[in-house]
Amino acid sequence: MKAIIAEKPSVAREIAALLGATEKRDGYLTGNGYQVTWALGHLVGLAMPEDYGVSGFQREALPILPDPFILTVRKIKKDKSYVPDSGALRQLKIIEQVIGRCDSIIVATDAGREGELIFRYIYEYLKCQKPFERLWISSLTEKAIKQGFENLKAGSEFDGLYHAGQGRSKADWLVGINASQALSISAGRGVYSLGRVQTPTLALICKRYLENKDFAVKKHFQIQLQHRKEFVDFKSLSKTKWYERQLADDTLKSVQRTGTATVTAVESKTVSEQPPLLFDLTGLQKEANKRASYTAEETLNIAQSLYEKKFITYPRTGSKYIPEDIWSEIPALVRSLEARASCKKAVGKVKWGRFNKRIVNDVKVTDHHGLLITEKIPSELSAHENVIYDMIALRLLETLSSACIKEVTDIGLQALHYDFTLKGCKILEAGWRGIKEKFIDEDSEPVQELPELKVGDELKIKEASVLEKITKPPVLYTEAGLLSAMENAGKEIDNEDERKALKDIGIGTPATRASIIETLFKRDYIRREKKSLIPTDKGLQVYGAVKDKKIADVAMTAEWEMALQKIESNEADAGAFHREMEAYATSITRELLDTGIANEKQPELTCPKCKSRQLLVWNKVVKCPDEACNWLQFRTVCGVPLSLADIESLVTKGKTNLIKGMKSNSGNKFNAYIVMNDKAETSFEFDNRKPKRK
Repeated sequence: MKAIIAEKPSVAREIAALLGATEKRDGYLTGNGYQVTWALGHLVGLAMPEDYGVSGFQREALPILPDPFILTVRKIKKDKSYVPDSGALRQLKIIEQVIGRCDSIIVATDAGREGELIFRYIYEYLKCQKPFERLWISSLTEKAIKQGFENLKAGSEFDGLYHAGQGRSKADWLVGINASQALSISAGRGVYSLGRVQTPTLALICKRYLENKDFAVKKHFQIQLQHRKEFVDFKSLSKTKWYERQLADDTLKSVQRTGTATVTAVESKTVSEQPPLLFDLTGLQKEANKRASYTAEETLNIAQSLYEKKFITYPRTGSKYIPEDIWSEIPALVRSLEARASCKKAVGKVKWGRFNKRIVNDVKVTDHHGLLITEKIPSELSAHENVIYDMIALRLLETLSSACIKEVTDIGLQALHYDFTLKGCKILEAGWRGIKEKFIDEDSEPVQELPELKVGDELKIKEASVLEKITKPPVLYTEAGLLSAMENAGKEIDNEDERKALKDIGIGTPATRASIIETLFKRDYIRREKKSLIPTDKGLQVYGAVKDKKIADVAMTAEWEMALQKIESNEADAGAFHREMEAYATSITRELLDTGIANEKQPELTCPKCKSRQLLVWNKVVKCPDEACNWLQFRTVCGVPLSLADIESLVTKGKTNLIKGMKSNSGNKFNAYIVMNDKAETSFEFDNRKPKRK
């Protein structure tokens, strides 16, 4: 009898059905010599400080350096403490019983660092000694699962993967627990959360926000001319920039009197634009944020759903390539897309027998290859699933297409004695850009098509005008922009030597970046303003306290990611990495204990209910200290944090300013005022509507 441990019930059911283990039992399936159960994610994890006898935040207890680390069953928050999750305890008992009845184990958790860690922590917690093999697959199709069982791998082959996952887990604990407690103690009030990857990510957002906010806008002026030749309208722009409007206006009048411009230079070149590579998870998340405004987490969840429904391959991949042995399967995948209405037209543009093989690279395939569709073509998907599926499908067709060939022409003109320029572009071969018929990128300036022009041609000036232009500040991060910054963190490093060494290393992994961003939202460190990510007052407070500390250092975090990659490939020692993290946690704890945090100036507000006690203003609530009164107002309402100004206005004037972007129970966004009646009860007030009770 063999035990099979999957990560989720849905995957367990797929595997069980294929193996003939069809008899349903409580928490597992059995039959045909197999017992198939599941882990429900991280059932077992690293114990919290209380489990080591450290309760509350104690300066003298820091740094906390467990030796050894203790594993505990997953805990959930109940009241003010954490208690074991009853569902996790129950499923863990079932896993223990299943393993006890079997001779060996097949590991079928997700084929990646976290999936490996999920199983190994269970295995270690149960003090299991039974041999295990690894099912390593990139999709959940019947074909992939069968091939996986025919090629089971020795569990020991993935020791490096486990040690990397364990190293990440312990490093996050050491840094997160110690740094968070140290900063909270030094602040004197409130609870602050810091993390190994979370804090450098917050630093990226805050630094960019402050650069944008403090940017000094400078104006300049240029002259634009409009021309017409061979029934084609086009424009040229002066090379000269004027910093005084009057000078630009005077020049404009002179140019207008001239009436013509002469072609002084014509330079044409042919440009070959290679097709993009396949999506990895981060690439898909960036594209989905740009095109459909999906958050990184939403995209991951949608992709995971498509994977579990067998429509795409494993989504948590960091590779954009496929190995040579997958290439033979590609024609069948393309042919299958003819059955999908949204892709049929694009499939017709692919040149059969001339597929571009640029995505094939055995060396650049990591744990998993780039995102592909499977031969199972969906017929019924949700609107969001359709969007993500088509992104992956059409990207595959683009990668297989030829380069886009463009003729780019630069023209020089002269009017009076001033130089003007214009650029034109002609598509010679559409290539991959013909798949979606999209010939320029969204963030590119539109390029005009020009008539035939040669040196010496006289062009009449139809119109001329002065354009006022301003220098643009660094753009605020969107989720797509932040994912790029996390992926290419090495490029953000000021030191040139460090930048070269870490140019291809990011912070976080494709699988974890979404959860890191969501953590910043949960901690009330950042908020969304349309598509931009804006730090909250609390986020800026934390950044102000740590910006010059090691914990906010992007370079150091990128170096750790590099170290974890080397541990995964058995090129580095996990023990040495752990000792380095202990030393770092000790150092950052000392730094932060000596660091103050600039708190918001708290307004002095009298309780609106009892009208006698001064309100206590905390990060999450505002409340009356008199237990008999017990008036309370949460600082976050329907997903939107209330500023101190909002709280002050509510208490003193009985009404906030308009609060935008609140979310109802059904998920719909709305704007409303929060108002307070004579009994100090709050409600929503909408324009031209009666107040709705909260």
